Amino acid sequence: MRTSKLFYLGTIAVGIAAFLTFYPLELGSQQKAAVPIDKDDIGGVVTSATGPEAGVWVIAETTDLPTKYAKVVVTDDQGRYVIPDLPKANYNIWVRGYGLVDSPKVKAAPGRILNLKAVVAPNDAAAAQFYPAIYWYSMLKIPDKSLFPGTGEKGNGMGVAAKSQHQWLDSVKTNGCVGCHQMGNQATRTIPKEFADLKSSLGAWQRRILSGQAMTSMTTQIARFDGGRALQLYAEWTDRIAAGELPFAKPERPKGVERNIVITMWDWSRPTVYLHDEIATDRRNPTINANGKIFGAPEYSTDYLPVLDPLKNQVSEIKVPVRDPKTGSSKTDAMSPSPYWGAETIWDSQTNTHNPMMDQKGRAWFTSRIRPDENPAFCQQGSDHPSAKLFPTKTSGRQVSMFDPKTNKFTLIDTCFGTHHLTFAEDENHTLWLSGSRDVLGWINTKMFDATGDEQKSQGWTAFVVDTNGNGKRDEYTEPNQPLDPTKDRRLNVSTYGIGVAPDGSVWTSIRVFPGFIVRTVPGASPPATALSEIYEVPWDDAKDTGYGPRGMDVDRSGVVWVPLSSGHLASFDRRKCKVLNGPTAATGRHCPEGWTLYPFPGPQFANVTESGSAESSYYTWVDQFDTLGLGKDVPMATGNLNEGVLALLDGKFVTLRVPYPMGYYIKGMDGRIDDPKAGWKGRGLWSTTSTRAPFHMEGGKGTKPKVVKFQVRPNPLAK
Repeated sequence: MRTSKLFYLGTIAVGIAAFLTFYPLELGSQQKAAVPIDKDDIGGVVTSATGPEAGVWVIAETTDLPTKYAKVVVTDDQGRYVIPDLPKANYNIWVRGYGLVDSPKVKAAPGRILNLKAVVAPNDAAAAQFYPAIYWYSMLKIPDKSLFPGTGEKGNGMGVAAKSQHQWLDSVKTNGCVGCHQMGNQATRTIPKEFADLKSSLGAWQRRILSGQAMTSMTTQIARFDGGRALQLYAEWTDRIAAGELPFAKPERPKGVERNIVITMWDWSRPTVYLHDEIATDRRNPTINANGKIFGAPEYSTDYLPVLDPLKNQVSEIKVPVRDPKTGSSKTDAMSPSPYWGAETIWDSQTNTHNPMMDQKGRAWFTSRIRPDENPAFCQQGSDHPSAKLFPTKTSGRQVSMFDPKTNKFTLIDTCFGTHHLTFAEDENHTLWLSGSRDVLGWINTKMFDATGDEQKSQGWTAFVVDTNGNGKRDEYTEPNQPLDPTKDRRLNVSTYGIGVAPDGSVWTSIRVFPGFIVRTVPGASPPATALSEIYEVPWDDAKDTGYGPRGMDVDRSGVVWVPLSSGHLASFDRRKCKVLNGPTAATGRHCPEGWTLYPFPGPQFANVTESGSAESSYYTWVDQFDTLGLGKDVPMATGNLNEGVLALLDGKFVTLRVPYPMGYYIKGMDGRIDDPKAGWKGRGLWSTTSTRAPFHMEGGKGTKPKVVKFQVRPNPLAK
């Protein structure tokens, strides 16, 4: 009898142990008190063989909703976590963190306490597979400074296009190889098996950059800085990794406010499509479109714009039209078969819809192609348009479209100037300023356009003219190819990229040449004739540790410009510090180095580069002017394209909002929205979309869709 009883109790004990192994649920009152949850939360404690795991991520993902949905949180210093406000569904839950490998996925539904067992990585190689791309890309060798400037095959062997190590870095980072997709992720640090039959890794790299419809873009970029040597260095990089070499630096786990981040993700669009960015609200008033739909811009990949309804977790599409059916398409671009899609042509876009912005009525405006390049007669020489009289234009590669969710219709607007990025001014005309044109800055008076529907009268453009004679007004000017005349002003020959409008109405743009510039334009009473510009060069000196390589930019409420640099810095420019604003020296842009401050990005620098900064290759900067995220007003946030997150500069130090899953988070913009100003952290959020041109490079590979990613900051890691 005693033997039978002991056997019975032992069987129960074994059964309970097995149950807890496969279903690690703890419903005891002690745990509930330690990690209180609501009926739409999942919470618990993460432990490993070494004890509680602090600063690791807990991921919940489901396919039960209309689109794939995931939520990610970070554990506190005791390993506790709460995943709040989950839609009703069944979820896969697992743990990911630095020093770990992924834990087994456990199924659970909201309203449960779920304790999780983290798995310590068996070795450094296993742990490194979860490092952000920057830790792998920083292993790439950079040619020594002594090899620059290149003097060609008969000289030092370096191509003559490579003038300095700084220019080389600019090309392998923000303004070159990392301008369209991430480098250092698993897809790029390894050789695709489809190229395994090639004789060498160099041959594989030569073939790799010919793949797909980005072939021309990739070969053109690498030719800018001695393509032969660059490919040899990339081949050597992947060879070392294949041989077992690991990153020389290791990432830190989230700490401080980084543990308060809640990330929500939705799949949208298609596996063959990439997004440039998205829009959620009017940046001048981030309560516009509260709880409303998110609109994406798929650039060169398709004319079907994705739309997310975050309340219903539903995704739809709208097609952007063209005015002229003869408008060309990316479908005809030259290509070679890719390791992912073979000979399939996956991009097919006439509109090249690039950048979105929302107005005060909740309408989404896009830089979008509506016709072939040649401008209509009203733009050109002989037109009586006020802007054409002063500076006629012959071509524009992209124009404007506007989508009104209330009517579900597009309005197309032809422009005499090219368009790339766009932003609204805080003025009575709701002026839409647009970058992307060579030689001119363009705008649309949207108030006039709404009243009249006249696209010609509602637009204007101006040349960039610097007040080099110093009299405070615009006068007759010399051309860029003419000598300076101290009695005249000076016209600039620049192509604009990023754009922002300061509260005082001045328009700032970034110029993507080396070492790079930003330009300030004050429209004046009659902008085509009165606009004056100021140009400021990034304070670069090849002999010094300085910045270079600007890309996308923004302006804060004090008029300070924030711009990421390919030198691995976030730069600020405060015009109030300048001692000289105009006059003969103002045409060079080198007259106010005192206005610049550089903040090195987080993450490792390339191993053989001794200067400050990091290998980070940030694409764009956005300023949270109205505290939409919860870190404070006027916080500049840079895209952490190799850090796989958003880099927020808070009190002079970076806070990294990292996206651990899926690996490969790479964005080109963001915006913040306040859905309910009375709801605390739950009523605020920062929105973005994955923007790599190769979503199949992300974790999951071929078939992976772009994702909408929302960040929120709660008061503590257990807030619900």
